[in-house]
Amino acid sequence: MSNALLNQRLQQALGYTFSRPELLTQALTHRSYGALNNERLEFLGDSVLNCSVARALYDAFPDLPEGSLSRLRANLVRQET
Repeated sequence: MSNALLNQRLQQALGYTFSRPELLTQALTHRSYGALNNERLEFLGDSVLNCSVARALYDAFPDLPEGSLSRLRANLVRQET
C-alpha cells in the first residue's frame, strides 16, 4: 500500500486533513527504517498515535476505568518491535 493511500486512510480515520501529508508520513516513520530522521516529528507522530488509540478505546469501552484504559493503550502502542 502506498504512503499516499495510508495517509488518506489515516486522515479519514482521524477526521482531519493535514495540509502537508508528507510530514505525517515522516512523523510516523520509525528512525530505524532509514528514512529522513526527524525525532521531533517522531515525537509528534507518537503523540498522534497515543491520542487516536486513547479516543478509540474511550469510545469502545465506556465502562472501563481510567487505569484500565491507560494500561490497554500502553500495551497497544508500546515501542517494542
